Amino acid sequence: MEEIRNKIKESGLVSIDLADYTPKLTIEVIDLSTQLWQGFVLKEKDFRQWIKENEWKQYEGKVVLITCSTEAIIPAWAYMLVGAALKDSAFFFSNTSIEELTKQLIIQEIEKTELSKITDARVIVKGCSKIPFPDFAMLELTKFLLPHVKSLMFGEPCSTVPIYKKK
Repeated sequence: MEEIRNKIKESGLVSIDLADYTPKLTIEVIDLSTQLWQGFVLKEKDFRQWIKENEWKQYEGKVVLITCSTEAIIPAWAYMLVGAALKDSAFFFSNTSIEELTKQLIIQEIEKTELSKITDARVIVKGCSKIPFPDFAMLELTKFLLPHVKSLMFGEPCSTVPIYKKK
């Protein structure tokens, strides 16, 4: 009786699961609306006092979204002050939306890909993965992979859709 061989493993194909690029850090939110005087105005003196007294170590190694949940106009210097306060503790911070921040984190995860595993390789990206914003993630992963891979395919090793082949 002949030994069972894993022909897919022997083919040298590199399989990438899009779910591996799901951000691993949770997002903490700092809502500046809690610092508004009478719900409308940010008073610089009071805000600086809050910056001074706030326990910024609670954001150690975390991703922080700096936002305002009301329609108040927050001056740019307020975001700058919060960013300066977070610089020694937060892993990453931004004042975009949760969606945009999640997308930035996906890009950061993609950029951690070890190039030695994909350089001049035949790569298959699995399509059935749980990841936020899958179309965005797939396109960003494609842009990242194209300069490095020999060929790029979508799907499973038994059934792929060719995407790119280096000439």
